[in-house]
Amino acid sequence: MTVTNTADKRAVFRKLHEAGCFVLPNPFDIGTAKMLQHLGFNAIASTSAGFAWSIGKADTKVELDEVLAHLKSLSAAVDIPVNADFEGGFADAPEGVAANVTRAVATGVAGLSIEDSTGDKDDPLYERALAIARIRAARQAIDATGADVLLTGRCEAFLWGKPDLKLVTDRLTAYAEAGADCLYAPGIKTIEEITAVVKAVAPKPVNLLIGASGLSLGQATELGVRRISVGGSLARMAWAGFIRAAKEMAEQGTFTELANGYPGGELNRIFG
Repeated sequence: MTVTNTADKRAVFRKLHEAGCFVLPNPFDIGTAKMLQHLGFNAIASTSAGFAWSIGKADTKVELDEVLAHLKSLSAAVDIPVNADFEGGFADAPEGVAANVTRAVATGVAGLSIEDSTGDKDDPLYERALAIARIRAARQAIDATGADVLLTGRCEAFLWGKPDLKLVTDRLTAYAEAGADCLYAPGIKTIEEITAVVKAVAPKPVNLLIGASGLSLGQATELGVRRISVGGSLARMAWAGFIRAAKEMAEQGTFTELANGYPGGELNRIFG
């Protein structure tokens, strides 16, 4: 189902989280967003890494204004809900997170996520109380706008070398109590880890990050997961094909990889 009204997109997005499990793929520009809608996905989510690479930057090196412009363009380009990978809210203090979340809501997104990672490998997670306060500030900012934007609270411990399941479930439970509608611990992979997170925050929905070696949609559904995202994986797939062909030309002076490209006429038909 596609809709054009922002309020309707937000209502559809919230409804998707009520039962079952859905795939929330991650485009990195307007073309890939439109393609995912064409392929029948019911919602999409931005990827901080994929977008950063598309403008020649490393992940986490993109400026807030660049992200806001990207989110606005994605939301306007498709008739399905867009969830924002809003990183850490582009501020440390709760007040800064709140101000930036308010700006993100204005782009037309149906949901957004806030991480608890600091970006400092020596001290990778915000102190627990501050991390909770940041989620609460995001919740209050959303509510103040009157918009029904779904808030996802993320615990980044597994991605930053702290695979402590007790820490993760404790934080996600606290984020849920602070107002997060959906909970997300990227990096968890085993059935035991996933089950523990789903159980800890129930009945609130859980987002699962899945890569090439991950579970299937059916298996994730059986574990109680409500939505699946793939992060920067689709962007990395696109870069893989581009780099393979470009390296062949640069290093061998041959062009055989170009035969594997998607037909231009079909792309014109889809985007026409």
